[in-house]
Amino acid sequence: MPALLPSAYVVPVLLLLASNVFMTFAWYGHLKYKSAPLAMAILVSWGIAFFEYTLMVPANRMGSGVYSVVQLKTIQEILTLVVFAGFSAWYLGQPLKWNHYAAFALIVGAAFLMFYDGSGTAS
Repeated sequence: MPALLPSAYVVPVLLLLASNVFMTFAWYGHLKYKSAPLAMAILVSWGIAFFEYTLMVPANRMGSGVYSVVQLKTIQEILTLVVFAGFSAWYLGQPLKWNHYAAFALIVGAAFLMFYDGSGTAS
């Protein structure tokens, strides 16, 4: 059986990253346009979310070949926080504070534990 290529590990993560960019805009992008009608915000968000799904579903399909479902979800959540942190500061003009960074550091620690297999190495 051939060894798994590094791309088998990397491509799902890149797809998850891209899908999170779309989903962050779908969920929060309308906050910059609060005067737009709610129905329009919902329809535009649905349209953006369609592209998120076209990336998320293949990412999870491909990623499940090399990661456990729990690991995939952990990767997705970490990427969500990273993308949201940048989006919040750059697009919405709401920079992060020290306590946000501290909370993210704790979540990264939790992610490490998710990948730790107990043998002294990360799986």
